[in-house]
Amino acid sequence: MSGSYDESAGADDTMDSFWEVGNYKRAVKRFDDGHRLCNDLMGCLQERAKIEKAYGDQLTAWSKRWRQLIEKGPQYGSVERAWLAVMTEAEKVSELHQEVKNGLVNDDVEKVKNWQKEAYHKQMIGGFKEAKEAEEGFKKAQKPWAKKLKEMEAAKKGYHMACKEEKLAAAREANGKTEASVTPDQQKKLHEKVDKCKQDTQKAKEKYEKSLEELNKCTPQYMESMEQVFDQCQQHEVKRLTFLKEALLDIKRHLNLTENQSYATIYRELERTILSANTQEDLKWFSNNHGPGMHMNWPAFEEYNPDQASAPPKKKKPDGAPPTPSTDHVAPPGDRSSVSSYDKNQAYSTEWSDDEQPTAYSGNENGGNGNSFEDDSSTGKGVRVRALYDYEGQEQDELTFKADDSLPHHTGGQKSPPLS
Repeated sequence: MSGSYDESAGADDTMDSFWEVGNYKRAVKRFDDGHRLCNDLMGCLQERAKIEKAYGDQLTAWSKRWRQLIEKGPQYGSVERAWLAVMTEAEKVSELHQEVKNGLVNDDVEKVKNWQKEAYHKQMIGGFKEAKEAEEGFKKAQKPWAKKLKEMEAAKKGYHMACKEEKLAAAREANGKTEASVTPDQQKKLHEKVDKCKQDTQKAKEKYEKSLEELNKCTPQYMESMEQVFDQCQQHEVKRLTFLKEALLDIKRHLNLTENQSYATIYRELERTILSANTQEDLKWFSNNHGPGMHMNWPAFEEYNPDQASAPPKKKKPDGAPPTPSTDHVAPPGDRSSVSSYDKNQAYSTEWSDDEQPTAYSGNENGGNGNSFEDDSSTGKGVRVRALYDYEGQEQDELTFKADDSLPHHTGGQKSPPLS
């Protein structure tokens, strides 16, 4: 159907035009779409909030795990503090991402939900009040024009049928003139039929033209009434689009941590801590605690004490001896690969005794190819040592002994703390 009321539009455009009967439903459907889009936006934000929370939780777990490993590991001094500052950064950033999650859920989602409730009013029978009012307005505006359109369509159909009948009558009359079997009376009737069809065609044409004229007369009023209802729909839609734009700006402010002063402060503090690391001070500390700077009880002359000779007291761990190994800093089974190669509280042996001399080793026992650095356990001749203090094994593969006990050293893989 060609739209005579819109001469500038092509046939393909008018078939789906807003002005066609019933095509206002797309404008009405926009109310349903707007309500659904609010739900979609809330669902979108809730999913992002879950991502923010999960990321924050992962940062916290990562920070906790590596803080423990670093504190138990061999790194020391100001560089250790700088390394730990990275863990502090993760903890603070985790808090910010939790704040992002809270902002999305408590502020943005709630804001969309409240606006949706105010903008769309559900009916008991289903649908929304705004959509129903728009549809009723469009129906009322379109009803008179739709009636005239229907009359015009009927008149056009009648006119086209009359034209068809006229052409058939004219064809029959022309055939009758060439056929000898057609009598003059029959030819006369055929001619009268043609005349009557021409009259009917003329009447149908006049009726069609009149109905089209009446349709065109009411078209401007139709267009004005439809535009008024459409403008009301546009007013509601502009509120939705404006709100959506403002809501997205609020969401952006919550997501953009670079606009958060706390975020910038975190990295200023991290940089300050890293730059404050003093390698020379760290080296000096290590020298004073584990190197030449340590205090030493140098050997001094001691008078003979008969009490000590008759009943030697239990020897205590001398000053400077390593602390008793602790399990507090031992990684759980299966996680040793993640722990540093040794604990910062690892014991170092500083005592020795020449009470027991190792058995001389001859390379000839291995056919002249003996290796003086091989494990003594491989030859069955271990070196025996004397314990300087009591010790209770802290692990399954450690020995337990008393002071003055004589023990084999390096016995087939069993670990023992430093001995003489």
